[in-house]
Amino acid sequence: MKIGILQPGHAPDEVRGELGDYADMFERLLGGHDFSFQRWDVVDGIFPEGPLDAEAWLITGSRHGVYEGHDWIAPLEELIRQIAASGRPLVGVCFGHQIIAQALGGRVEKFAGGWAVGRQSYDFGGETLALNAWHQDQVVELPEGARVIASNNFCENAALVIGDNVLTIQPHPEFAAEMMKGLIDYRSGAVAPALVDEARASLAQSTDNAAMGARMAEFLLKGGK
Repeated sequence: MKIGILQPGHAPDEVRGELGDYADMFERLLGGHDFSFQRWDVVDGIFPEGPLDAEAWLITGSRHGVYEGHDWIAPLEELIRQIAASGRPLVGVCFGHQIIAQALGGRVEKFAGGWAVGRQSYDFGGETLALNAWHQDQVVELPEGARVIASNNFCENAALVIGDNVLTIQPHPEFAAEMMKGLIDYRSGAVAPALVDEARASLAQSTDNAAMGARMAEFLLKGGK
């Protein structure tokens, strides 16, 4: 199965040489399922011709906000609507989670409660998964047809299934400890020092990245649902 990866942002320059870009992290996370991958850097204005260019799709994270006025936001939203309508499976993570919700009629805003950074626990319908997070923006209104499949006390809409073929999650199963350390070192200027210290202290704790990656792979392979 060919997975099209849409990148609305790039990993920090300081870590990209060692860890790769966001698409590389997802290729590692989803390895072992006979997927092939092609990436499009939509943040740089590079887009596929349409939803038929891949059998399934994934939208990565970004340092940008989905409500910002970048000229690639509107065409990305239109592509999202086309993919959703095509029935091909679509997965979004962090920015991807938010832009899909916005494109399909939901609402995203800078959360008044502040940032979630570092290892967080999420309730996936009775199963608790620990995943790394790095966000202030949140989905605050759901698009039509969405149901919440994961949440915690800080992030009510932490993962969604929309219709039959769209899965979105706010935290980052593709971020291992090395990437989190890079974010702490190079992109934490806007985050309260106490939260940064907590995130740094959580680096040695295990996460359920592999379990979430397996859920994502199953969703893609089954064509959603």
